[in-house]
Amino acid sequence: MATSVIRKRKFNANEISAGTNAVINTVFWIYSALCVIPLLIVVAVSLSDERTVTVEGYNIWPKKFSLGAYDFLLNDWKPIVHSYGVSIFVTVVGTLVALSIMTLYAYPISRRDFKHRGIFSFIVFFTILFNSGLVPFYLTYKQGLHLQNTLLVLMLPMFVQGFFVILIRTFFSGSIPPALIESAKIDGAGELRTFARIVLPLSLPVLASVGLLCTLNYWNDWFLSLLFINQDGPMSIQFRMYKTLLDIAYLSSNSQAYSAIMQANPNFRMPSETARMAMAVVGIGPIIFIYPFFQRYFVQGLTVGAVKG
Repeated sequence: MATSVIRKRKFNANEISAGTNAVINTVFWIYSALCVIPLLIVVAVSLSDERTVTVEGYNIWPKKFSLGAYDFLLNDWKPIVHSYGVSIFVTVVGTLVALSIMTLYAYPISRRDFKHRGIFSFIVFFTILFNSGLVPFYLTYKQGLHLQNTLLVLMLPMFVQGFFVILIRTFFSGSIPPALIESAKIDGAGELRTFARIVLPLSLPVLASVGLLCTLNYWNDWFLSLLFINQDGPMSIQFRMYKTLLDIAYLSSNSQAYSAIMQANPNFRMPSETARMAMAVVGIGPIIFIYPFFQRYFVQGLTVGAVKG
């Protein structure tokens, strides 16, 4: 007589059922679509005819294709190219310098044998909780350092950001074994060599994550240009798009100014909604292609401080 053996399945806390997995995937697909669809609408409206958008509203696909918004923005293309150059330079140089400074700051305060690690950690943490305000900030860079209308003023305020320093320090403390540093000392390696040859290669996830966030901060910043850059200074692409948006709003609300332009150029048709969307596409276009190169390290860097199973 055959006997059936009933085997109890071993419980695994990290395993989920097929039904639960399908539900989770469905939820995330829907959430991803809710994130992507607005971006597609922005691109579609920027490629649509202004009158069609005004009458029929926004659509995910252009009902009447038109490049009028881009023609309007690129009518005077030289300032836009110059602003792109400013943004690219500020983003690349600012990110590299900021990442270097914050990494060099975070490494000593992550070492338990550093005598003053508590004081310097408190200084960084204090800057996260409190700031001096806009007026002292403006006076420091304009009257104190005399950096108005310079590229440095677009980079210097973000060279050290407290949250990123704490993030890098946490990674150093939790992911770099002290025994590894001790073994490097025994082999005769100095502090700089240990930092460059051992610590940095093991810290690529957090460095890539912080580097990506710094890149986004520099590229999307327009407020520093608003504060410190005048008409003839190095203007970022985000601030130039902001000024263009203000000009469009002014012409839309001022019938006399718009009539004067129409008299000078009877064929002129000023886009409004489509121009706003075209400015968004111009502003986010280049930076959106950077994320895929950092994605692998970025996902790893987000798990800094997570509990390992």
